[in-house]
Amino acid sequence: MTRVGVWLIGARGSVATTAVLGALAVRSGAAGRTGCVTERPEFAGARLPGIGDLVFGGHDVSEVSLRERAERLARAGVLPAHLPSALADGLDRTERGLLRGLDDVSGGVRRGDVDRLEADLRGFSEREALERVVVVDLSSTEPRPGAYPEHTDADALEAALDAGTARIPASSAYAYAALRAGCAFVEFTPNTGPRLPALARLADRSGVPWAGSDGKTGETLVKSALAPMFASRALHVRSWSSVNLLGGGDGATLADPANAESKLASKARGLEHMLGHGPDGPLHIDYVPDLGDAKVAWDHVSFEGFLGARMSLQFTWSGYDSALAAPLVLDLARLAAHAHRQGRSGPLPELAFFFKDPVGTREHGLAEQWRALTSWCAAPVEEAE
Repeated sequence: MTRVGVWLIGARGSVATTAVLGALAVRSGAAGRTGCVTERPEFAGARLPGIGDLVFGGHDVSEVSLRERAERLARAGVLPAHLPSALADGLDRTERGLLRGLDDVSGGVRRGDVDRLEADLRGFSEREALERVVVVDLSSTEPRPGAYPEHTDADALEAALDAGTARIPASSAYAYAALRAGCAFVEFTPNTGPRLPALARLADRSGVPWAGSDGKTGETLVKSALAPMFASRALHVRSWSSVNLLGGGDGATLADPANAESKLASKARGLEHMLGHGPDGPLHIDYVPDLGDAKVAWDHVSFEGFLGARMSLQFTWSGYDSALAAPLVLDLARLAAHAHRQGRSGPLPELAFFFKDPVGTREHGLAEQWRALTSWCAAPVEEAE
């Protein structure tokens, strides 16, 4: 049996808790695999690690336990009411392996900080006798970082870490530690993470693959299916206006304009590529505490057809972000482990299907991304020496 570790940054958050509980439920036979892309027949030949063979650990600064978070999600209707108690032993077992993450890094990241994170990852791998570990960032959205020499120059980054003054976001500190520990990395948030140019050389030297950024779970998923339709039918989109209403912790985080800036940029980036031009229209993210863990998006698309005929399309998307994102976390952990086993290093453009702002490719159309993903997984499995 191949045992693959999944180390979650933000391990006590709603998405992470739902992913852990979901994997436990699948393993015990208490739930099906709806929403898990890698359970489709197209992936059968890739010999991906089983969902039941994933072992979870993680970092967080929250004091809310996995069991308590799961019970809150059940009360909110995100999870079946009986699951948290039915799988309490598995949640508690995972909880015992969670470690304290980075607190405030505004004063600079120190060498000791990244050394501790790296040691935590290596200890997890050794303790659980894992073949490999995939680190998945599920932490809160960060403000966009400023521009500093340690962002672009690897030697400057190492010197700044030694001096305790590295002005890098927490997500990049986690990515640095993961690369040093030889772990694949998935940036599921719009955070900078491994996208710092200074980390590119480290990724290549470590022989580690990484994927990102910003999981595509709701409104942007619909856009990536609809926008290519307009382009291929030669219908001119005049404006595309979007309103996103969020509750929960994600909504509270994005109520800060500095945090929302990264998310808005990520959500908007693909539309121009798919349409061939940037349409008019605002893109809003608004915090509505009453929505709890739900999110609602309303889009209005104004387009022009033959002889200038003006028409429109509207859609509303409503769902639970945790339930939409959690199976993708399991998919990405399995696929990143697969890439690592093949000896891949650096960005994984084949995983663009899962992201709003994919690395290594400018392709944003859902159908094209799907073909790239399934073609890669259908290829004969070649394992690294």
